[in-house]
Amino acid sequence: MTDASYKIAVLGDKDSVTAFKALGLETIECETAQEARGALRTLAAPDSHVAIIYVTEQLARVIPDEVAQMREVPVPAVILIPSKFGSLGLGMAALSDAAERATGTRMF
Repeated sequence: MTDASYKIAVLGDKDSVTAFKALGLETIECETAQEARGALRTLAAPDSHVAIIYVTEQLARVIPDEVAQMREVPVPAVILIPSKFGSLGLGMAALSDAAERATGTRMF
């Protein structure tokens, strides 16, 4: 995969992901858990060349097992972001957990 350019993708409801398309990111609109699971599988495939997947917290809340499984592999990185509805605190909690695992200290 040395010749490939890596991509960034965003999963979530239409209103939350539309702005990311203007930035050149791949956007996938998902309204159901089934759609989100399929999109994650597609984006996680080695031939997709996706390095980072942003997932709205609201979508991640309905597919917690899949998000947890994706976090066990280094690529693609799954990062939770607030949606148009605001933050549920899931992204901050995940960041705090990762920092604690890395340093052994609860940072925030």
